[in-house]
Amino acid sequence: MSTVATTASPQSDASGPAIPVVPEARRKRSVVVYLCYGWLGLIILGAIFASVLPIADYDEAVGSSRLVPGLGSLDLLLGTDSYGRSMLSRIVYGAQVSLVVGTAAGLLGCVVGTLLGTIGGYFRGRIDWFVTLITDSMLAFPPLIMLLTLTSMLSPSVPTITVGLAIVTVPTFTRLTRATTISWSSREFVRAAKNMGAGPFRILTREILPNVLPTLGAYFPIVVAAMIVAEGSLSFLGLGVPPPQPSWGGMIDDAKNSLATNPHLVFIPAAVIFLTVFSLNQVGDHLRHRFDRTMQD
Repeated sequence: MSTVATTASPQSDASGPAIPVVPEARRKRSVVVYLCYGWLGLIILGAIFASVLPIADYDEAVGSSRLVPGLGSLDLLLGTDSYGRSMLSRIVYGAQVSLVVGTAAGLLGCVVGTLLGTIGGYFRGRIDWFVTLITDSMLAFPPLIMLLTLTSMLSPSVPTITVGLAIVTVPTFTRLTRATTISWSSREFVRAAKNMGAGPFRILTREILPNVLPTLGAYFPIVVAAMIVAEGSLSFLGLGVPPPQPSWGGMIDDAKNSLATNPHLVFIPAAVIFLTVFSLNQVGDHLRHRFDRTMQD
């Protein structure tokens, strides 16, 4: 009798020993990660299409003050604040401020930090020493004090907060880019490009930067999450976006005196911040494991 292999079996070769066939490992898919993607998509779509959604304006009174969440209407789904304004509307419009500030600050910090990190990591020597000196000096300065100083000297606004938070993120992106650039600069294809006469600009833009960007892109959602928390902290301290423009941190600041009697006024924006920051961290970890080539090589 003869048997037939139904699964992975060794493949015989006339010129050598049998080669076993190993099935490809399946990656585990986390439901939590997909839920986080869904939450971020919901928040982003709500912020983009806030003006066309069937909800009241963020400064329009829709009922009595401090109503608890209910199913009577869409505007009263999450209740009302101390002025009778819809909490749902202010959450949606507040997402515009938090997402714009967090994303814009992260992008500005990423661009400047990538420029400094690639230059220092590739050329090394005195240039690298100067970049490292600037980075260490910025890290040594307390970021909260710098943000408080900037917002107190200039009028609090979205551009002011964005620039201040971008300055805070520059050292982080610089160090990450510098370390990744040093790692890729020692690879064989970079040495081959140098031996073929390629200039520094071509090597940086064609060989190194395409390999550095996936690492930065995977780290970017985590930075945006930190920027959202920082913006909320500034708004809670009264140095964020001025009213009546809503922000999640400003909503917590407005309702902090009503925590004992109306806790939903604090817990609702706090829960939105928590879910958004948690989702960004989960998405960042997922992207890092999938696209960061330093973890795969």
